[in-house]
Amino acid sequence: MWQSSGKYQPRADQLVRVAPAIIDMGCFDRVETNGGAFEQVNLLYGENPNRSVRLWTAPFHKAGIQTHMLERGLNALRMYPVPADVRELMFKVKKAQGTDIARSFCGLNDHRNLRLSVEYAKKAGMISQAALSITHSPVHTVEYYMDVVRHLVEYGTDEICLKDMAGVGRPSVLGRLVSEIKKQYPHIKVQYHGHSGPGFSTASMLEVARAGADYLDVAVEPLSWGKVHPDVITIQQMLRADGFLVKDINMDAYMQVRALTQEFIDDFLGYWINPSNSRMTSLLVGCGLPGGMMGSMMADLQGFKSAINAAEKASGKPESDIDTLMVRLFSEVEYVWPRLGYPPLVTPFSQYVKNTALMNLFAQAQGKPRFSSIDKDTWGMILGRMGRLPGPLAPEIVALAKEKGLEFYDGNPQDEYPDELPKFRAMMAEEGWDCGPDDEELFELAMHERQYRDYRSGIAKERFEHDLEELKAKAGAPIVVKRPVVEEPRFSVEEYERRFPGAVPICAPSKGQMLWEIDVKDDSTAPVPGTAVTAGVPCGYVQTKYGLEEIIPARTGRIVAVTAPQGREVVKGEIVAFAE
Repeated sequence: MWQSSGKYQPRADQLVRVAPAIIDMGCFDRVETNGGAFEQVNLLYGENPNRSVRLWTAPFHKAGIQTHMLERGLNALRMYPVPADVRELMFKVKKAQGTDIARSFCGLNDHRNLRLSVEYAKKAGMISQAALSITHSPVHTVEYYMDVVRHLVEYGTDEICLKDMAGVGRPSVLGRLVSEIKKQYPHIKVQYHGHSGPGFSTASMLEVARAGADYLDVAVEPLSWGKVHPDVITIQQMLRADGFLVKDINMDAYMQVRALTQEFIDDFLGYWINPSNSRMTSLLVGCGLPGGMMGSMMADLQGFKSAINAAEKASGKPESDIDTLMVRLFSEVEYVWPRLGYPPLVTPFSQYVKNTALMNLFAQAQGKPRFSSIDKDTWGMILGRMGRLPGPLAPEIVALAKEKGLEFYDGNPQDEYPDELPKFRAMMAEEGWDCGPDDEELFELAMHERQYRDYRSGIAKERFEHDLEELKAKAGAPIVVKRPVVEEPRFSVEEYERRFPGAVPICAPSKGQMLWEIDVKDDSTAPVPGTAVTAGVPCGYVQTKYGLEEIIPARTGRIVAVTAPQGREVVKGEIVAFAE
């Protein structure tokens, strides 16, 4: 849940606190515990990821629940290629730390990048789960994916994961894909991982379950839905209604996990969670961007906003707000993606495509042509140094490469990156650092050298704490009142009803803080009398302990009185306004 919600995940002490409640829910056979961004993020806020993984996996092992990690094939746990000897050490270390299953994916679905992942995982004693990076395009057909599966099975994978990271896989297509896998390879376990962002994933889960999938990935509120996974309760009830045998959920434990998750958000994690990540949007259907990168994308867009607006202002164009730029960026991704060979939009290739689209927007604002600026990592993808692209490159991209004197590569990408462990072992000795149990500290240096050095020096923790204090200070900045505060109700509810006999009360759906508008610094903000409202359309929110609850008016009309101003604590059922 955390990796797709914000920049960080809980600290080790928080993970240890929530693990017993997750176990007590009683419905999980597997829990994703580490890998992907997990290791690197620990280093970024000054913690040792090796300690975190050992502490985090231990209670699940004791309870008989399998733990699994996510790794990126050729890129392992980072955003760029990793030497083979470092990749091999990773599986040894993670198995020793308590990880049972290695979910390995290649963002390009180049089976060559997954061969060593399968072999190294099995050699280390782990279950090898090779993943298909799911997307929707003219080239990503069932036949295309089955060709990848054929190679993965030949390499010896135990399981296949349908990694629908953007949630754009069409349910019927995914169902056919699972049916075909089960038909040709009945011994292979299939797990489905689908994000909620564009809204397909619940239907996809039912389709793949009917087709024979063995495991479904779910989440828990307040981080379920939005850009993450559907909630476990909904999926359990959906499957049960369809005739599947699924485990019961201990709701007391569920509520405890829910409350702890919110506590962790309130503690520090929420300062790096973009509010838009809690919302689903069908705008993602067209561009196919994964929910997991929405936070970073919005941050990038915010950073470019001033530069784009300044360039457009210089040419006499009006300024664009962040929502307008977001829609333009989504459209530009749709334009760029097929021209770069339809790489599935998953880490790191989603970043490459997004970065190119963003630079195109900036170039166009300056009156320059598209593709005026392409970074070196994106060129590495274009030229084949990270694997084969699923589709052909646009002629304009090929011509641009030739114009720059760049050469295309069709060899095995791993051959481009020679072994490096001896070099890093010498570095450990030079620094006087112990390689750690099972060489786990050596592994961290070799995988994330810069972040590991910052962690060891203490710079990472200092930087993190400084950033956190700045965000806390910003969140608690003095309120600037720009207009008179809406008065407290001077009359009883009965008096309001007498004054506005035709009015209908608008009530708070839950206990929490009244928010007529989100993310405003002026707590006097509230609808003034005469503000239009529409039946069934949210006119405000209540910030509860577990997230935002929408306030839905029962009738279309206008506000005639406000009884709960912005920022007021309200209780469930309390009248917050009248409309007629």
